Amino acid sequence: MPATPLSSSFLILQPRFNIYFKPIFYSLNYQLSYSSLTFKGFRRLSIGRPSYAAQTESSNDNASGGGRSGALSPGPVTGDVQKIDVNPPKGTRDFPPEDMRLRNWLFNNFKEVSRLYGFDEVDFPVLESEALFTRKAGEEIKDQLYCFEDRGNRRVALRPELTPSLARLVIQKGKSVPLPLKWFTVGQCWRYERMTRGRRREHYQWNMDIIGVPEVMAEAELISSIVTLFKRLGITESDVGFRVSSRKVLQEVLKCYGIPENLFGKVCVIIDKIEKIPLDEIKKELKASGVMQEAVEDLLQVLSIKSLTELEERLGSTGEAVADLKQLFSLAEKFGYSEWLQFDASVVRGLAYYTGIVFEGFDREGKLRAICGGGRYDRLFSTFGADDIPACGFGFGDAVIVEVSFYIVRKERLLREKDLLPELSLQIENIVCALDHDLQGAAAMVANILREKGQSSDLVLENKPLKWVFKRAARINAQRLVLVGSSEWQRGMVSVKILSTGEQYEVKLDDL
Repeated sequence: MPATPLSSSFLILQPRFNIYFKPIFYSLNYQLSYSSLTFKGFRRLSIGRPSYAAQTESSNDNASGGGRSGALSPGPVTGDVQKIDVNPPKGTRDFPPEDMRLRNWLFNNFKEVSRLYGFDEVDFPVLESEALFTRKAGEEIKDQLYCFEDRGNRRVALRPELTPSLARLVIQKGKSVPLPLKWFTVGQCWRYERMTRGRRREHYQWNMDIIGVPEVMAEAELISSIVTLFKRLGITESDVGFRVSSRKVLQEVLKCYGIPENLFGKVCVIIDKIEKIPLDEIKKELKASGVMQEAVEDLLQVLSIKSLTELEERLGSTGEAVADLKQLFSLAEKFGYSEWLQFDASVVRGLAYYTGIVFEGFDREGKLRAICGGGRYDRLFSTFGADDIPACGFGFGDAVIVEVSFYIVRKERLLREKDLLPELSLQIENIVCALDHDLQGAAAMVANILREKGQSSDLVLENKPLKWVFKRAARINAQRLVLVGSSEWQRGMVSVKILSTGEQYEVKLDDL
């Protein structure tokens, strides 16, 4: 738009300024093993243990009068009011704006990959029946549930994972939804567990599931989708890989020793700890579960196998385990991600409902816990009283791939270690300001015109000096400054400054 003569009120505009704005590192009251951290783009700071203020909470279950039944009643007001602990509960996170932008960026990548693979999005309640997670999840999950009895005397729990909720919804829909189903979700999960690096008591998880396909092609498709996500994030096969095995490997070994099938899930949960506790402890737990000494030794020998060829020599080529795995590796060649896969017989995954191929993503330097994991669960639906449907899926948590809330040293998280996280700052198209208090209504009208045209607009709500307005514009990375001055407004015009170039002009309201 051609520039026009400017009114005198507009000549006081500041010259061009740099609107590049890096995210600010917020000090977090969180105990770290580092007393002082320094990393690119962030301030240097010291982090120490927070001093937790005592909290008092009073309730009056028999309170009468107005208000909601059972609401907390405030305690008596005293002259000495204790300060509340402003930290979120242990193991949980706040998401201030700069962290929320990063979280949205990650979730949008989850959703875009799901869309590319033709998956439909679903969601479920965070609060579910406790029985949904105790029937076939495994002892570890049972011990980690946030569960309680509600006021209707029902046992409920905050969901620790998403797959049982998905199974419940599939059963609920029944034959009204044709198979196969390709569903995905991104939801919050809760587990009361010991906090370690990359493991919190709440996290968000991306799940993709295929219901109604018994062939290994389904697992191959799911792994392909995760590889696609890694590539979108700039992560390569030299950074991460997938360990792959099958629960049927364990079944074939245990069957040789007559181990009853009802012990299989328990054995899998124990084996899943193989990299977490000493091997002697694994042996003790296996013996305590009812596995004989000879079977324990043979089982551990098989679990040490890292080659599919060696597994075939040990178990033979006629079993389902070897056949499924050979097909998966063949399909990986066709999909173009074979270099991401490696066979590892010790991978069983901790959830008791897996029945076939299982896999988990890992960083090749071995600094992080499993990035993601999944597998086949063909017999989950019958544990809820329905007919079984072949199914497989995976879960991919946000806490390992990127710690959204806490900007810890780069080596602590995969994306930060590779410097792949984008610098996401607030981006606003317009900042609108009235030069006179009496024109604030006019400025609101201008902001609404811009918003109705789909342009994001930050309206200055107070009568502020232009110096403050420019600082605000820099803070929100505004592209244009729209000033509503008296003389311009009388002519049906406003003054506009392009903040990246310093270009200034007047424009009619209809042409904004």
